[in-house]
Amino acid sequence: MTDDLKGRIALVTGGSRGIGAAVCRALAASGAAVAINCREQIGQAERVAGEIVKQGGRAIVVAADVSQGEAVANMVERVTAGLGPIDILVNNAGIAITRGVDDLTEDDFDRTILVNLKSAFLCTQAVLPSMRSRKWGRIVNISSGAARGAGSIGPHYNASKAGMEGLTRGYAARLAKEGITVNAVAPSLIETDMMSGQPQLVSRIPLGRFGTADEVAKAVMLLVDNAYMTGQTIALSGGMAFN
Repeated sequence: MTDDLKGRIALVTGGSRGIGAAVCRALAASGAAVAINCREQIGQAERVAGEIVKQGGRAIVVAADVSQGEAVANMVERVTAGLGPIDILVNNAGIAITRGVDDLTEDDFDRTILVNLKSAFLCTQAVLPSMRSRKWGRIVNISSGAARGAGSIGPHYNASKAGMEGLTRGYAARLAKEGITVNAVAPSLIETDMMSGQPQLVSRIPLGRFGTADEVAKAVMLLVDNAYMTGQTIALSGGMAFN
């Protein structure tokens, strides 16, 4: 445990597993108190919280559907009551409904935009008042290489992640003078549940392996630590693409 973020309160959406869980652990290791959001995987979220507490940190679990405005408002109230006002928001919650163009439905599109994009808007709006009152905040959105590339999930997913990067830049431009930075991390082909059963995809990666959730978490921490970086997207693609 270090104390770089001691006294800071972080909320990570979709924090029960994969990239979200790695981000929760990294934030806690730097001294932040962490609220771990999930929708259904409460047992997994509680295990992550238990690990953090065992290491001497502070963590709570807040179950909520972050695509619903009322649920988000209630979640932020619970975090504030349990830990304190939120300083750091990591918008990581997302779904990946793999569809070909001919099979893609209106419901697939709507659900993907709701969970992947609208949730980031709702959570950001909910935490901004307290960040603004203290003139300090860090918001990191978990995008994807699909925001700028072909992607393997479908055009609905591409659209949701491209929208998230637009949201990132829009908020960054308007909040820079208030001590709040807004950035994104765009991973491609990370070794998570989303990539299970697809080892053939490794052949696309010049570095010859999937990325890890911990490597994504390190990029998130870089953005949380850097007060001069805002409106940017850090890509992690193992050399598949270059900015």
